[in-house]
Amino acid sequence: MLQLKTFINYVQSRNISLSNLSNKIVPNNLKGKSKSSQEWLERQLNDEYVMKSRYHGYRCRSAFKLLEMDEKFKLLKRGYSVVDCGAAPGSWTQVVVNKLKLDKNIEENQRVKGIAIAVDLKRMESIKGAIMVQESDFTLSSVQEKISNILPSGKANIVLSDMAPRATGTYELDCAAMMTLVYSAARFSFHVLHKDGTFLCKLWDGNEVEKLITILKNYFSLVKRCKPKASRSDSSELYILAAGFKGWQK
Repeated sequence: MLQLKTFINYVQSRNISLSNLSNKIVPNNLKGKSKSSQEWLERQLNDEYVMKSRYHGYRCRSAFKLLEMDEKFKLLKRGYSVVDCGAAPGSWTQVVVNKLKLDKNIEENQRVKGIAIAVDLKRMESIKGAIMVQESDFTLSSVQEKISNILPSGKANIVLSDMAPRATGTYELDCAAMMTLVYSAARFSFHVLHKDGTFLCKLWDGNEVEKLITILKNYFSLVKRCKPKASRSDSSELYILAAGFKGWQK
């Protein structure tokens, strides 16, 4: 009952009509907002994963994309070294530190060491158990070198990339910018992954996807597309999972 009252108070504090919990939540006070803004706000208020992220304390709904892929492919394990590229606002890093139990107070003689590094252009609130590399452009070699120096022996078990460029509204430019980020993360993974390591990246569906898959198959034993349920069906967003890193030769 307390949780329900807290939710209702939250809704009322934001001037949201809530005639019945089984009905859609309809936002009020939308005067002056564009139709697209109104539709976005209504979708957010009624989004299952937005509600779940608030309930479970995740910073945004994208946490459930990683949770679903981890549940299916068993990606995150205690003792792993994980790099989270494009981490802001930090929901994937929250999942990582929880799965690796880096946010728990464990006796030193029982500790299985692991590390989580969160990297982003933006500033983020700190996350217990994670190392934050903030206001840093991942595509710069100096930033990648900094990350490598933090990693134990310069190696990682998993490189995650949820990076996306700032949208310009021009599809071709945005796709090109996205692929620049993807290839930067992929090249970085070739250099830092342990043998049998994993690379997981976000990209937008299009002509470049099959080209990327072909390249990754040269370096990984398993490469496949993923579309988590938490990824909106009307979005071109998808993920490429590359597991079983074979090694990198210059």
